[in-house]
Amino acid sequence: MLFAFSIAPSTSDDPDGSVSEAVAEAIRVIRDSGLPNETASMFTTIEGEWDECMDVVKRACAAVQARSPRVSLVLKADLREGYTGQLTQKVQRIEDRLADSGS
Repeated sequence: MLFAFSIAPSTSDDPDGSVSEAVAEAIRVIRDSGLPNETASMFTTIEGEWDECMDVVKRACAAVQARSPRVSLVLKADLREGYTGQLTQKVQRIEDRLADSGS
């Protein structure tokens, strides 16, 4: 199962309004979980079973909440039992199709 999510605080102590310090704490929780993960500019995706992924999402939210009294969470899931390695394989299938078409 894949879970793509974004966690952000509603407030920031940074003079530029950056939330990167709080987001970095969430990413630290995710990476320390040992689950396969990938971070992009707006979302982080993790792969694993429902309970273990939801635990990581909850702990990442708590890490951000330690820095801000209000936290925003956007979550999207691909619930497909019996498949693993989809974090990279889904992208590879698209790359293969693009290569086959000469693009």
